[in-house]
Amino acid sequence: MATKRCYYEVLELTRTASDGEISAAYRKCAIKFHPDKNPGDSEAVGRFKEAAEAYEVLSDKDKRGRYDRLGHAGVDGPQGGSPHFGDVNDIFEAFGGIFGDMFGGASGGGRSRGGRRTQQGGDVRADVTLDLREAARGCKKDIQISRHAKCDDCHGTGARKGSKPETCRYCAGKGQVIQSTGIFRVQTTCPSCHGAGTIVSDPCGECRGEGYVIERVTREVQIPAGVDNGTRLRISGEGDPSPGNGPAGDCYCFITVREHSLFQRDGQNLICAMPVSYSQAALGATIEVPTLDGRDDLKIPAGTQPGAVFRLKGKGMPDPRVRGKGDLLVQIQVEIPAKLTKRQEQLLRELAEEEKSNVSPQRKSFFDKLKDYITGDEASEE
Repeated sequence: MATKRCYYEVLELTRTASDGEISAAYRKCAIKFHPDKNPGDSEAVGRFKEAAEAYEVLSDKDKRGRYDRLGHAGVDGPQGGSPHFGDVNDIFEAFGGIFGDMFGGASGGGRSRGGRRTQQGGDVRADVTLDLREAARGCKKDIQISRHAKCDDCHGTGARKGSKPETCRYCAGKGQVIQSTGIFRVQTTCPSCHGAGTIVSDPCGECRGEGYVIERVTREVQIPAGVDNGTRLRISGEGDPSPGNGPAGDCYCFITVREHSLFQRDGQNLICAMPVSYSQAALGATIEVPTLDGRDDLKIPAGTQPGAVFRLKGKGMPDPRVRGKGDLLVQIQVEIPAKLTKRQEQLLRELAEEEKSNVSPQRKSFFDKLKDYITGDEASEE
């Protein structure tokens, strides 16, 4: 048995090649050795299959990892997942999609028994709004999905009862037409039936010939802990049905997290602005701070300045992609009282005197100060 060539050598790549470089190299080889370009050349067909086998392994992260460690032994055999293409049509079935349908044959979506390409149904969107606590802990939510469903009157054919769709004459029911340009065959959707393969001449009155109606269904979705605004969750198979009896589309659930009255979010961290009194900041204190799990104690040292930030480890948000939680960042805001009791005012004036601070005298009214300003006697205390 002939020794297999190194897959990197086949595609003329280095072992550090990126996914894009691998796809580009395979595309180049496939065009060079394509059977339509090399009619009757069995060697070209062999090189065409060899390039497809190399691409099948190197474009798959797990298979490429085994190949890099163990060589062909890592991907050959029933457990290795090594590809075996019987003919070039198998290659078109597997990889035709990366050429943008520039080769004939099946490409990407597969084929139905009638020869027409099957398509996956369309994706739909649902929106979910959470509060911050739900986002932090994860929860289950019922979502409303609006999607298409087969019409009960015509069973999805689009034709009125007693009639049936007719085979499209333009594409002979295949849904696709192929145009030859030199060595390439460009496959496109039939412009007459728009890929359906059939034409409805007597449309159903309920769905107006579409074959589908809008339905609304409720589904329960598990929201993982740590989601944030813009997080998108996929619910497989809950989208629109396929027009060609292929797999249904998916529903993408978009998350919105409402703003919280106490916490601002910064990634996995939460920020809380905590007001303290002048005396607490000056003398130090142990204060209660809110967290998502309840209250917690925070000791602030004497001489704490406005804007100082203290960190409570593990009191922030989880991340659905990694383990652990962020932190709660407590930002100190020193509150200045708008009104003072006589005792408080007396104590503060004594403090000001001790600090040699020039504070406004208590007994001067606004009009007294205005008079001093006009007469230039602002320095007077009497």
